[in-house]
Amino acid sequence: MVFGKKYIIWDLDDTLYLRTPEWADLLDTTMATALVEDLKVPMDLETAKAKVKESYNIYRNGGEIFYRDYNVDPGELFYAYHKRKPVEKITAYENLLDKIKKVPAEQYIFTASDRYASEKILKHIGLYEFFKDRFYSVEDFGVYKKNENADVYLKYCEKIHVKPEDCLFVDDSYSNLEFAKEAGMDTVRIYYKNNSAKDKTYIDYAFRGVESFLDEVLGNKTAA
Repeated sequence: MVFGKKYIIWDLDDTLYLRTPEWADLLDTTMATALVEDLKVPMDLETAKAKVKESYNIYRNGGEIFYRDYNVDPGELFYAYHKRKPVEKITAYENLLDKIKKVPAEQYIFTASDRYASEKILKHIGLYEFFKDRFYSVEDFGVYKKNENADVYLKYCEKIHVKPEDCLFVDDSYSNLEFAKEAGMDTVRIYYKNNSAKDKTYIDYAFRGVESFLDEVLGNKTAA
């Protein structure tokens, strides 16, 4: 068990690989490019990128402003964005698989990436064989994000035949953890600079980077 839980459900993006400022900026550019070039939103690339950043700061979702103000279809942006996602630019953690294999809990992934991108990411960071039958995308549940309500987390637990109260959900995005907690899970927030969500009552534990969390789980050191 980990913190008294039988199961760990991991987020994938920016949780099981390193989030850097350069990577975050590249993703903003990628989404803006998908909006302008693929979905024909009537604005230039730099304006679209600025709005993606604004949308994320307000809604924790880079596309939300475009759904609300520009009639962009969430599903169309979801697939256009992930088709362009520059997986090859991801910075993987060293020896992460070795640590994950030692974790005393059954482990799964629940990601807001589509299955196509998720498989590519897992292969790129060396975790595909470990998680190949245990990763699911929001698209498997007919939605395109994880920070809307608790229902998708309950459906996820039904899918893998576990009880929410037996699960620890690990994610870098605090807006996702709110609904995991509402569903009945305990929650772990992974952060990279300062713990900006330390006042959120729905976060049970917080660690600076996934390696810090794993070191705590494996008894190597204390939380950051």
